[in-house]
Amino acid sequence: QVQLQESGPGLVKPSQTLSLTCAVSGGSITTSYYYWSWIRQPPGKGLEWMGAIDYSGSTYYSPSLKSRLFISRDTSKNQFTLQLSSVTPEDTAVYYCGRGKRAVVRHRDEYDYWGQGTQVTVSS
Repeated sequence: QVQLQESGPGLVKPSQTLSLTCAVSGGSITTSYYYWSWIRQPPGKGLEWMGAIDYSGSTYYSPSLKSRLFISRDTSKNQFTLQLSSVTPEDTAVYYCGRGKRAVVRHRDEYDYWGQGTQVTVSS
């Protein structure tokens, strides 16, 4: 059973960089052919796919976030991370990580594993 667990600060100030980690257990992030995504849900809105890193380390980004988003991984720790720079209050959301079978996955039921989510608030 694969488990994903998000972690990071719950509160970030505007203009700072948000960093989140998704720790994976029960399966390797280097296993072919899986894609490990970051997804978020702002209050009162739908899910937004942000980006992904695949089993080989290749990355994929939403065009709307590409200039601010960086996804990386640490295979020794079996985890992947998100860094979102220059955050604003509009980046307030619940952030999730998930495993899918392609890079861009927009619907919850297309992920075979999904973390519990972590609330991030951007406020001064």
